[in-house]
Amino acid sequence: MAKQTTYNKQKKKLTFMDIIKGNFLNRDEVKAHYKYFVFIFGLLMVMIYSNHLVNKKIEHVNKLKEETEEYKSRNAYAQSRLIKIRMESELGKEMVQDSLVSLESHPMKLLIKVDSTDDKAAK
Repeated sequence: MAKQTTYNKQKKKLTFMDIIKGNFLNRDEVKAHYKYFVFIFGLLMVMIYSNHLVNKKIEHVNKLKEETEEYKSRNAYAQSRLIKIRMESELGKEMVQDSLVSLESHPMKLLIKVDSTDDKAAK
């Protein structure tokens, strides 16, 4: 059997300047795993895009909730007005049957002041 020669390569220490310059990407250990890095990068991009879509849908749902609240309040206001109109028309019919006429002007309010000197004299 032939002897296998082993190469005892000195691993170069990774320094801060290597990271800044991007030299760590040219190392043999990293070159072997480029396909995994690309795969991870692709997954991150898909995750960011799906998060963006979810945020858009949440905003759309919140907008629809606000619109439904607006429509509910409009509906409640319309129903109260309808009830008031129905009641006024029914009261008008009953007043006609009783030969009562609705007032064109509001009644006047009478205020009676009691003099404080009269109270003392009565005691």
